[in-house]
Amino acid sequence: MPMTKDILNASILIVDDQSANVQLLEQLLQDAGYTRVSSTLNPEDVCALHRKNSYDLILLDLQMPVMDGFQVMEGLKTNVTDDYLPVIVLTAQPGHKLRALAAGAKDFISKPFDLAEVKTRIRNMLEVRLLYRKLANYNKELEATVAERTAELRESEARYRSLTELASDWYWEQNENGQFSKVSGPVLEMLGVQVETLDGEENAPVLNGWNEEERTKLRATIAARQPFLDFVFHRVNADGSEQTFQVSGEPMFNSNSRFVGYRGIGVELTLRP
Repeated sequence: MPMTKDILNASILIVDDQSANVQLLEQLLQDAGYTRVSSTLNPEDVCALHRKNSYDLILLDLQMPVMDGFQVMEGLKTNVTDDYLPVIVLTAQPGHKLRALAAGAKDFISKPFDLAEVKTRIRNMLEVRLLYRKLANYNKELEATVAERTAELRESEARYRSLTELASDWYWEQNENGQFSKVSGPVLEMLGVQVETLDGEENAPVLNGWNEEERTKLRATIAARQPFLDFVFHRVNADGSEQTFQVSGEPMFNSNSRFVGYRGIGVELTLRP
């Protein structure tokens, strides 16, 4: 199996106050090919050892003096670096099995030991444990990647806005209803509108002084969902002065190919040499 090497390299801690049980399990695991097996007869050392070594599996006896296995599991839950409790309990008391599982243990091994059962339960547990750890690491990497991409996107947007402001007097976006949804630069002030559309839809305020022939041409282009480049149009103000604008735009579509609006840039040519 692809995970066999990782499983056999997993770190395992045996916790039992009976040295005979510890020796039996150590020999069993070593014969099965496990390379990182350690043990302790003192349950009070388990939490500190796990914080230091972050074991992939702890084989934990339930009935021990001074501190039983249930108390050890409660202490292990305070490990803030790992919310997964990698414990298989060892017990000769059938009534303790459900209690141990409710306390957070992931599995149990009955005493006296059935060696085939012991090997199977340990391997199954380690396979699940390593998959859980890989998933946790993947999620962390994914979060880091998303944060990095988000920062890159914000930087790119900032550069784009800066270039847009340098390249034109204004950047604009309109939604599918023709209303301005984003504006960069003095476009509304220059056009003399609040929510007016470039193509002059019927539900928009009437603008006096605009060249109707130019507006009709632009309206037809937008209705056809076509891009337009350097389109020049004019407006005569109430004082008789004339303004000339140049605008470029392109339609926007979502992932389902549905039209969602226009975006573009524009400049006022009136005062330009």
